[in-house]
Amino acid sequence: MASEIFGDDPAESKTFGRRKVTPRACVADSKKHLRAFLTDVLEDLGFVTSECAKADELGMILETQLPDLIVLGLSVDGIEAGKILEILVRRKFGGKILAIGARESVIVRAVQQVGAEYGLAMLPPLTTPFAAGTLRERVTTLLPGEPAPSPAVHVSEALHAGWLELWYQQKIDARSLVRSGAEALVRIRHPTWGVVPPAYFIPADDDPHLLRLSDFVIDRVGEDWRYLLQQQSATDISINLPVSFLKDRQIVRDLCRKMPAHPAFGGLLVEISSAEAIQDLDLVIDAAKELRFHNVAVSIDNLGADWPALMGLDAFPFAELKVDRQFVTGCANDRLKQTVCRHIIELARGYSTRVVAEGVETRADFVTANEMGFDMVQGYLFGKPMGLKKFARSALAHPVRVAK
Repeated sequence: MASEIFGDDPAESKTFGRRKVTPRACVADSKKHLRAFLTDVLEDLGFVTSECAKADELGMILETQLPDLIVLGLSVDGIEAGKILEILVRRKFGGKILAIGARESVIVRAVQQVGAEYGLAMLPPLTTPFAAGTLRERVTTLLPGEPAPSPAVHVSEALHAGWLELWYQQKIDARSLVRSGAEALVRIRHPTWGVVPPAYFIPADDDPHLLRLSDFVIDRVGEDWRYLLQQQSATDISINLPVSFLKDRQIVRDLCRKMPAHPAFGGLLVEISSAEAIQDLDLVIDAAKELRFHNVAVSIDNLGADWPALMGLDAFPFAELKVDRQFVTGCANDRLKQTVCRHIIELARGYSTRVVAEGVETRADFVTANEMGFDMVQGYLFGKPMGLKKFARSALAHPVRVAK
């Protein structure tokens, strides 16, 4: 299998961009905060990253990770640049090297000169200080164009191979701008296609692997919640489950049993698509009534023009209504979208239920959502979905700001 993915010729993997896989980058820098910054930018671009703080660690990375790009941080008291170059030459490294250091730095000039003499592919150096956008511009041209997975990735293979992971997008209190939770979103990190979004692997409702995928999400979210608790503080997490999950009472009981038995655990929020929930409303209502006694709440997700189906219910055991992004994105300049949003907000207020705006991407849309009375907002304006470790770092790094 590995030979089919990477090719039988080891030399093939030494030429940047030739492999039909997501490019890999190794950040070599002695300073932890700089490694974190650089890996964040590279991962946003689609690189699979690794890190090393010492020259001695690089040899193992070259053997196991096969990086296409080495980002080498240079400072007077930093990593041993000469030793790094020797290792790269000895291992016949065929990728690119991007040196980062102070303007007019003697070390940077020396590394560029010696690297070129050794026959290493040295990119023009990047001088500090620099913005994230500058690094993106420097390495974007190195990214090989990859088509979308075809055929779609089989979730059964991903489950067996351990390619699945959860990414997190923060949910923000619309008034205080305080982080008030996160939505867990499943991703596949495929060895050929890199990070694959759900559109290419979520199975159909009648596929038995859908329940296996749901089990993975439930198990992993418990582990991730404990990690976030250790790294920062307790984080309220929501997950997406199909309505078919609620049909098996034993599976629902297993979900309740898997909840963290920790005093800081504030509960799990299960998001059910409005299209599915409305088709089987009695089932969803009954399940929501049962789950709330086990610290699990139900949210109606992607609610839009179908909102009238939730009017006049005798029981409304839902903790949250989430307005579909198609009615939020661009709402600042669209009265029809605002009308749908206001109706859903009024519906939520009538049942004392929280209401969330999905797909907030501009400051204008945020201001409009705030004025209409949304309790929480979620969208690219406040951050894209990101891997667990990056999400933990971002929550500690800086307060939430709304760009002007």
